[in-house]
Amino acid sequence: MANKTYARRYAQAVFEMALQAKELDRWQSDLAKAVAMVGDAEIATLLASPRLPFEDKAGILSESLEGINPLALNLVLLLVTRDSLSMIGDIADDYRRRLDSYRGIEMAEVTTAVPLDDKDKARLAEHLGAVVGKKVIIKYSLDPGLIGGVVARIGGKLLDGSTRSKLAALKRELMNAKL
Repeated sequence: MANKTYARRYAQAVFEMALQAKELDRWQSDLAKAVAMVGDAEIATLLASPRLPFEDKAGILSESLEGINPLALNLVLLLVTRDSLSMIGDIADDYRRRLDSYRGIEMAEVTTAVPLDDKDKARLAEHLGAVVGKKVIIKYSLDPGLIGGVVARIGGKLLDGSTRSKLAALKRELMNAKL
């Protein structure tokens, strides 16, 4: 939990620097490069090794992340010195959320019981956009267990219009009814 809090703080600082420098997209791509670099098992093992001096780690990072913003490289080096490089993915994710919010975009996770065609997906995105007042980009998944309807997670809210939840609510109501 503490790492998520620190990651949010780093992401906020990075976002403010990127906004001030008008380099929002560059920071997003630089953070993505850093995440990909940490995903390389060989490099991650080297950077995690307490036996490898910091100067060698800095050289590896400079070589692996050649061409990125020097401030982004400094962030990665700072995380290495604090033994917190593992949170770079959380920082990148939070930065992306901040960037989307700044641009008026909201991500939604939508689960349906049956596949939707492109027309229905567009209509659902438009409807959800009207609910939250932003452009909505939807990540779809299927769950036949919903029986019917839609479950959407957007902006920290859960909109459950599934048949399964309606049946569960009806069951609770019937069980609590006084005869």
